[in-house]
Amino acid sequence: MKERKSAIKRILSISCRECGLLRKNPIYGFCMVVFPIAVIFFFTDLMHDGQPNDMPVGVVDLDNTSTSRALGRRLNAFQASRVVSRYPSMAAARQAIQRNEIYAFLYIPQGTTDQLVAGRQPKISFYYSSTSITAGALLYRDLKTISTLGSAAVGQSTMQAKGFTARQISTFLQPITVDLHPISNPWVNYNVYLSTMLIPGILMLFIFLITAYSIGTELKFKTNHELMALAGGDIYVAMIGKLLPQTLIFLTIFYGHLWYLFGHLGFPHPGGTWTIMLLGLLAVLAAQGFGVFAFGLMPSLRMSMSICSLWAVLSFTTGGFTFPVFAMDGAIEALSQLFPLRHYYMIYQMCVFNGYPLHIAWFNFMALGIFIVLPLFVMRNIRKAMQEYVYIP
Repeated sequence: MKERKSAIKRILSISCRECGLLRKNPIYGFCMVVFPIAVIFFFTDLMHDGQPNDMPVGVVDLDNTSTSRALGRRLNAFQASRVVSRYPSMAAARQAIQRNEIYAFLYIPQGTTDQLVAGRQPKISFYYSSTSITAGALLYRDLKTISTLGSAAVGQSTMQAKGFTARQISTFLQPITVDLHPISNPWVNYNVYLSTMLIPGILMLFIFLITAYSIGTELKFKTNHELMALAGGDIYVAMIGKLLPQTLIFLTIFYGHLWYLFGHLGFPHPGGTWTIMLLGLLAVLAAQGFGVFAFGLMPSLRMSMSICSLWAVLSFTTGGFTFPVFAMDGAIEALSQLFPLRHYYMIYQMCVFNGYPLHIAWFNFMALGIFIVLPLFVMRNIRKAMQEYVYIP
């Protein structure tokens, strides 16, 4: 019992010492508080509208009839598209795309209306740039819809002249009606899809780096022996006391970010508040666990931070929230399990976003638990580094 009280006192003493270090070194304040908060507001404000709106497009109308001009007006009425210019030729429109003035243009050749009326299937072309994948996909949808509406409008006029009823015309032009219901995100809001993963990924990046940095600076500034003396030579007491203030700060920032997304902005979360809080706790502890593990593998400030940086950046690729993991190469699909962000994403999309019970994601919970206990396997290396290693710039 006395040993336990002594260990607790040592942990609190080291934590007080760590609070002083956090206060004196501005890097901690910027990387633990200022930059994370800036990232949260930057990404949520960047995609505040949910989808890109009024993206510039052009029209090349060589037919110049009431029907062709109506197509341009209908394209301009779409939420994602805004006709900013009409060009005299395809060459001029292509140059406008290359100058990044427009993302796409609709090409209506001469004689289109006459061929439509005569039933000779004229060709309407549209060109779009996929340099920006999101802009290209949304404008492709609008341009394809406009092309379909053009032929439908002429067909409707022809059938009305022949005496067909509105129901007969509707059945002929659209024999199958699609009733679309996007699950959990009916608004198809890009903010809901991306901010819920980009922000946690960046926060984990900061946690990786700060954890490795805070341990490595003990060697750099030759305070490692002071730390071990306060811990009574117990490396576990030293690490718990050192990381405890950081854990509390990171948890505050992470929970604040979750409240802002799901509480203030109202992002869908049928999984409930307690699932979100559990996921936030596991994410912070898993990221800290990996940071300690990286330093234990390479007890060097420079090398451990390099490992953490590489792992954090690769997490965005292997997370699966922008490109599905199952569509990647088999080796990369297997390696994706080595990144905490991948398991965070799986738990989020199963248990928070879709509301499935927690046992569905048992493997991912187990994986985050393994990341949390990874430091146990390198504590001997860290103890040796704190007692014997000399910092090499």
